[in-house]
Amino acid sequence: MKNIVVIGAGTMGNGIAHVFAMNDYAVSLVDISEAALERALATISKNLDRMVKKEKISEAEKAATLSNITTSTSLDEAAANADLVVEAATENIDLKLKIFKQIDAAAPAKAILATNTSSISITKIAAQTSRPDKVIGMHFMNPVPVMKLIEVIRGYATSDEVTAEIMEMSKNLGKIPTEVNDYPGFIANRILMPMINEAIYSLYESVAGVEEIDTVMKLGMAHPMGPLQLADFIGLDVCLSILNVLHDGFGNPKYAPCPLLVNMVTAGYLGRKTGEGFYKYEKGSKEVVISSRFQKK
Repeated sequence: MKNIVVIGAGTMGNGIAHVFAMNDYAVSLVDISEAALERALATISKNLDRMVKKEKISEAEKAATLSNITTSTSLDEAAANADLVVEAATENIDLKLKIFKQIDAAAPAKAILATNTSSISITKIAAQTSRPDKVIGMHFMNPVPVMKLIEVIRGYATSDEVTAEIMEMSKNLGKIPTEVNDYPGFIANRILMPMINEAIYSLYESVAGVEEIDTVMKLGMAHPMGPLQLADFIGLDVCLSILNVLHDGFGNPKYAPCPLLVNMVTAGYLGRKTGEGFYKYEKGSKEVVISSRFQKK
């Protein structure tokens, strides 16, 4: 498999394209927006510059990586010669189902169709296609060029051959693949999201403040980032979406999203990407400041 199509030029999509291109795969990055594609290429170039500065790669390797990436606003054209399609669109089930119907019609019969979903059923996505045995989850971690894990998720019909091929390809990318089965949240988010939700409940119930909650988890549990700061980094809307998948999928009230999280998402305070969540984020600054809404009076 040498021809890779990545659908979605956002944070995850450009990171996935970066990693494949750096490992000498021919990558077509697809998005409906030319502006999004331009931003993605600028981000990839900037991240490669950082690697050059740290002497992890050479200028020649940077140039070779960028030359391996083409962009397109036409999914049908890009997918026509694909060996592997990796969908990295927004975590919205209706959108993903629509995309997979289109991919299935456009991609060659031999092509494997993968989704970077962090929680949505692979089996449900595969059922939209004529090749459920060739549909699989490849859940990359953010930031993709740095994080080693790929959660490889088998749908109900995913074949052993496709699973083995994706596991091997993931190793070729310098990643560590871990195979899991298709249940809501898989492993990463089934464990992570209830922890984040409980941290938000602890804040909501005034057990402790933002800084105190994150400090306890960083210093007491050796987490590199506290759960509230991590929620901001992931995106509070994404956290809410995953919790809803868990709650709907298992029907267990322990997965019910905290009302504070629901209110923050409704109000548009989504974390780092909107400039404010539990913390405030100033453009160009690495300093993390607790949002005035949660500062002690």
